[in-house]
Amino acid sequence: MDSAEYERKIAHRFAAFDQDGNGYIDRADFNAAAARLLAEFGTTARCDRGQSLYTGAEAFWQGMAGIADVDGDQRVNRAEFVGGAVKRLRDSPERFAEIARPFLRAALAVAAGSDLEGTSSVSAPVAEVERALRVLGAAEDVAGIAARSLDTDQDGRIGEAEAVAAFSAYFTVIAPDA
Repeated sequence: MDSAEYERKIAHRFAAFDQDGNGYIDRADFNAAAARLLAEFGTTARCDRGQSLYTGAEAFWQGMAGIADVDGDQRVNRAEFVGGAVKRLRDSPERFAEIARPFLRAALAVAAGSDLEGTSSVSAPVAEVERALRVLGAAEDVAGIAARSLDTDQDGRIGEAEAVAAFSAYFTVIAPDA
């Protein structure tokens, strides 16, 4: 991969987190993503699924800030993202995916309309995950392809393990050759 391709991929991944497009990733971006998911699926913020999603969003933000917010200003700019999150993700994709797990788990529960309490595994129908991906900013054609590809066992549902593994693979950015 050349430098231009690498930069394009980094910019795309940064934009996926920078939900409001202000040039920074911050707590508000994670809360906005959670709010949009809840609104899309008609789930209230005060119910168990809503609370789990906001808790997952906060944990995800705290993890992201912990590995990338170099100057401690409670926001991650593109340079910090490249230098912190992407480097650490490349060094330890499992750790980064684990930071995202609570949010991904709760998002699947919201999409499935199921509660998390007492469950060791959560999954959602492919069509509902596609819907969630569109709400989070994926283009319609990309969301469809991505959701179908996440169903690795072809059972019509996307499980937590599949979502976490795909998240890790998507955000693993290989350094440019040059």
